[in-house]
Amino acid sequence: MITQELIDPRSIVVVGGSNDIHKPGGKVIKNLIDGKYKGNLYVINPKEEEVQGIKSYNDPKDLPETDLAIMAIAAKYIPNTVDFLTQNKNTKAFIVLSAGFSEESAEGKALEDKMVASINKVNGSLIGPNCVGVLTPHYHGVFTEPVPKLDKNGCDFISGSGATACFIMEAGIPKGLTFNNVYSVGNSAQMGVEEVLQYMDENFDPEKDSRVKLLYMEKIDKPDLLLKHASSLIQKGCRIAAVKAGTSEAGSRAASSHTGALANSDAAVDALFRKAGIVRCYGREDLISVASVFMHPPLHGKNIAIITHAGGPAVMLTDRLSQEGLSVPALSGKKIEDLKTRLFPGSSVANPIDFLATGTAEQLGDIIDTVNELDEVDAMVVVFGTPGLFKVFDVYDLLDEKMKTSKKPIFPVLPSGTTAHEETRAFAEQRVFFPDEVTLGTALGRVHNTPAPATDEELPVIDTKALRTLVDTAENGYLPPKKVVQLLDIAGISRVEEFVTDDPATLEEIIEKTGFPVVMKVVGPVHKTDVGGVTINITDFEKLRSEMDRMMQIKDATAIMIQPMLKGNEFFAGVKKEPPFGHLILFGLGGVYIEVLKDVRTTLAPLNRETAENELRKLKSYKIIEGVRGSSGLNEKAFIDILLNLSALLKTVPEIEEMDLNPIMAFKDKVVAVDARIRIAK
Repeated sequence: MITQELIDPRSIVVVGGSNDIHKPGGKVIKNLIDGKYKGNLYVINPKEEEVQGIKSYNDPKDLPETDLAIMAIAAKYIPNTVDFLTQNKNTKAFIVLSAGFSEESAEGKALEDKMVASINKVNGSLIGPNCVGVLTPHYHGVFTEPVPKLDKNGCDFISGSGATACFIMEAGIPKGLTFNNVYSVGNSAQMGVEEVLQYMDENFDPEKDSRVKLLYMEKIDKPDLLLKHASSLIQKGCRIAAVKAGTSEAGSRAASSHTGALANSDAAVDALFRKAGIVRCYGREDLISVASVFMHPPLHGKNIAIITHAGGPAVMLTDRLSQEGLSVPALSGKKIEDLKTRLFPGSSVANPIDFLATGTAEQLGDIIDTVNELDEVDAMVVVFGTPGLFKVFDVYDLLDEKMKTSKKPIFPVLPSGTTAHEETRAFAEQRVFFPDEVTLGTALGRVHNTPAPATDEELPVIDTKALRTLVDTAENGYLPPKKVVQLLDIAGISRVEEFVTDDPATLEEIIEKTGFPVVMKVVGPVHKTDVGGVTINITDFEKLRSEMDRMMQIKDATAIMIQPMLKGNEFFAGVKKEPPFGHLILFGLGGVYIEVLKDVRTTLAPLNRETAENELRKLKSYKIIEGVRGSSGLNEKAFIDILLNLSALLKTVPEIEEMDLNPIMAFKDKVVAVDARIRIAK
């Protein structure tokens, strides 16, 4: 839990404070002093009487009661010191800068656990260990640089890596990005990124708190907590961007089903962030760019006007915006024609609006004023650098003034960071800017394409008692075909009629019910196609019997399954449990194309209908779903009903480890599962 003593301490002691500002214990004191900390500041150092002008206590017993302790001593001494301070000095908050804990060894983990136990006993707060500290408007409790000038309208930043936090601030500050609170959580022994975000949500003050939150995470231990509080903050008007590092295809575990092979922790992170409404970023510059977009008014719509005095950047930006699903619409009409008369000959106003290298600040103002009156434009990007022939202070001053009064967001791209470094630096003291137009275009696309947080929706009603009875009596592993059919029927998932037999004498009876043509599949082997266990379009008894004889010789075969032959578009839906995220529901183009084309959307259960509809439309194969070249297309509602029934099924039967519905035959009037595999792990 985060206590008031951590946020706004009345007194701070630096344990291990030093006169050497090149050591953590010395630099943190310097930062506290330079930051004009207003409370009582103490030091514990057995060898010094005074440290940087602050009284030093040789013995902790002599220390007055203290709200917050910042620890900069060797790990082996910290647990006992923490215990003493909690029990004798009423200390309720700790920032442990020191390393040497769980990140290093089992012995370090034991020290960490002992420290956490002492702090928990008094309902205190711990940030760290192995962190760079905390920056708040009340104190600068870090031992690193840079220490930004804090701004209540700046970003709140929570990082799992102290060094990365420093690098992100160092890259963002020269671009005008500002910060409000910065938390480096280190090992997250007691609190991680999720708990700090929880505090920001539960204590959010719309009048005083920043509406921009940035996260850098190398692990997600509590996805439910992150989902809950990120969604809540966004619904309160905040915007959140995050980098989740440490996930890749190489980290995907081997799995026996098609769905399992496609699902991995990185796909789970994507699904979690989309569900929460978090904009996912993939690096420091990416995060800084999205944060910089957040510092501007929200973009409502997708139509962008590009205003520039250099053609090349405009072309590259137009390409990027188009790739991101945004639009650079052609501009025309009386207002645009009138604007052209006020620009130098040769200027273009079609969009991009290019007012040439000789364009003036006055002309830029005219362009911005005109575009503000165009209903077909939702925002502007102004690209303005200099070849160095003259200073551009007047242009940047005008741009700053126009941004204050514009009805539409204006995103400034100032590419001349060296040639116009004085002007750019002056602009950055007032507001954030972008040094590169393509980076801006990518960031705008990330923000535009991130959905709002998903809302809860009542799931379909299914017979939970019957499902529990079926699963409770089943063994671990793949359910036998009979139980698979029962489970699908109880869950309300439409399926093709099928018959399982190991007796050739029953074939005629089965065909009386199905008619020809039929599909025959081997029962037993997991990957039927790989072992030659699927034959389609069987049209006579001779072929039926010969294929049954052949398939029963396949290793692990126990029976054969016969289904009527259906022809339609093949899709699939599947489930994969991905701890700690829960169940992923995947769907896309089916049949043998799953692993070839990998046209798959991954979502986090439970799904609501709106999310399912939006994700379905993001498939590259959506044109097939709509119907193309005379094809009837897919019954979208029926397919989405299957996805929602899967959500209800997973709530009742969380023991489902993997599940494949592949293929699902899609028709205009119905959607039916043709084949299903379900693996249980109790």
